[in-house]
Amino acid sequence: MAEQGEQQSSHGTPELGRLLQDLASEMNLLGHGFAAASGLHTTDVQALLAIMRAGDATAASPGITPGRLGEELNLSSGAVTAVLDRLERAGHIRRTRDAADRRLVLVHYLPGAGRMAAEWFAPVARRTEVVRAEFTPGELAAVARFLGRMTGELEELRHSR
Repeated sequence: MAEQGEQQSSHGTPELGRLLQDLASEMNLLGHGFAAASGLHTTDVQALLAIMRAGDATAASPGITPGRLGEELNLSSGAVTAVLDRLERAGHIRRTRDAADRRLVLVHYLPGAGRMAAEWFAPVARRTEVVRAEFTPGELAAVARFLGRMTGELEELRHSR
């Protein structure tokens, strides 16, 4: 039975939108906890995640430019510089010049930054695995497709605003 005030869908389950909001809220709170434990601002953590997705300093990946990072996080160039300065001082990232175009600055995370995040979020991964094991491959494929589509739609909405 649903808790008082919890909206029900026509299938008798809590509304998907509310569940997604709850999940996003918990993930956000975990991110805030990581920021506090790491001595970072929450914006720094968002930037670090974007930089980590772009690739590390040892990989063949191109990294991310400060301009692209600013677009992704909706930050001014001055705010991006401040974030990158803090992350660099903390030993999380390195800025380099592109070999082909020396005017282009690329940002990469350092391996130590990945280890710190991996240690902090390891319990999340373990709990995700416990929950994942409760579902069939077909169910997981549907969930993955849904979450991927929702993420894409929300990203598109964010960029359109």
